Amino acid sequence: MTRAIMIQGAGSNVGKSMIVAGCLRALRNRGLSVRPLKPQNMSNNAAVTPEGGEIGRAQFVQARAAGVPAHTDMNPVLLKPESETGAQIILHGKRLDRQDARAYAASRDHLLVPVMESFRRVCTGADVVIVEGAGSPAEINLRDRDIANMGFAEAANIPVLLLGDIDRGGVIAQIVGTQAVLSPSDAARIKGFAINKFRGDISLFDDGVTAIEDRTGWPGLGVIPWFDNAWRLPAEDMLDLTSRPGGPVKVAVPHLPRMANFDDLDPLSAEPDITLEIIPPGRPLPGDAQLVLIPGSKSTIADLEFLRAQGWHIDLEAHVRRGGHVLGLCGGYQMLGNEIADPDGVEGTKRHVTGLGLLNVSTIMQPKKHLSQTRATYIPTGAKVNGYEIHLGQTDGPDCGRAWLDVDGTPHGATSVNGRVRGCYLHGLFTSDALRKAYLSDLGGSSAIAYETELDEVLDELAAHIEKHMDINKLIDISGEV
Repeated sequence: MTRAIMIQGAGSNVGKSMIVAGCLRALRNRGLSVRPLKPQNMSNNAAVTPEGGEIGRAQFVQARAAGVPAHTDMNPVLLKPESETGAQIILHGKRLDRQDARAYAASRDHLLVPVMESFRRVCTGADVVIVEGAGSPAEINLRDRDIANMGFAEAANIPVLLLGDIDRGGVIAQIVGTQAVLSPSDAARIKGFAINKFRGDISLFDDGVTAIEDRTGWPGLGVIPWFDNAWRLPAEDMLDLTSRPGGPVKVAVPHLPRMANFDDLDPLSAEPDITLEIIPPGRPLPGDAQLVLIPGSKSTIADLEFLRAQGWHIDLEAHVRRGGHVLGLCGGYQMLGNEIADPDGVEGTKRHVTGLGLLNVSTIMQPKKHLSQTRATYIPTGAKVNGYEIHLGQTDGPDCGRAWLDVDGTPHGATSVNGRVRGCYLHGLFTSDALRKAYLSDLGGSSAIAYETELDEVLDELAAHIEKHMDINKLIDISGEV
């Protein structure tokens, strides 16, 4: 018998992804077989599953929390924003289409069928499935074609736990107001609520819990204090990226509008020797940085134009002249070259643009996306890394003759003549403790953490935190049989 429950938010960014991960790990630690699912996600921070498909990074982490391999069924619909109004649609891990918001709104009800197929497969063999909503069910203007919140819960016939965020203020209005705007049938599907991100003495909110219970008739399952180590878990939303003060080695990262796969920054931000500085638009790149890291991008050419508009290309040239290092990953790698050609209009329009010219390579965009989990060797030291590739385009040129990675005997990446500028398509480089230690040593720093081990320790800490402050037994009780 499989039980399932959906955790929806009383608003966006209330911490659903983290709470789902913590509940999954807590239940797994009780000996239960558990699985995550998010019917529809919107994020450019993606991961590659073992079968070679894309899902949201949060579901990849949730699968890890559950102790199972990640699968595309855990996030059947992934929307990857490419502009203010358009996004790439990923269905079951593969690129389906590119649509603007209006066209997607008109067609998304057709996606409910494959989403339900994924749900049934995820449920197979599981004791408990925890489904994560997106945004909030209070967005009733989207209800008629919804597949992310109540539309899914109704189709799957599963109950809902509503999660509020007290850190933003107004949490009583969040919860009570959600009930007020929902239809009676949707409101009846909610079987309880929980409050997240509390700071201070929890007992001070006892009257608040009572006020919500009295007004809604829903039981409270707990008030969850702020989890101090939340920053150590991979961020799903680019808005969650923050600078992390640390040691003497400064890594500067220009904040690009369409930044993608920024989990590359997580192992660096966790290192005590590293000060990670996210540079917002309007500020120059700092002159005292040892490394400027240009991350991946969902729209390489548009982000390159944005980078130039900030004057960051001038800062980069000055940085290299001073002896600084530059690392470009995926889209950032493409930007560092001499030119980027998009003959098929993969990124929107057919065009040919000049790159930053810091690497003697050129890129041709191609319609077919490369997706793979990749094992590589860091050539300078022989350190091994398990990473992933997720990109459009092929990059070649003289500087590829100075490859710094080896993938199954094939050279990968490029290095400038002076050795200070590097680029590659491989994400996840710095999850390798040995590679990260060697790379930081070249910058004058050191490594003090075991990243993968500590990530699991944080998930266990989160599970204990959830067990202490949330009624997990009640969560199981209000879940439904499927």
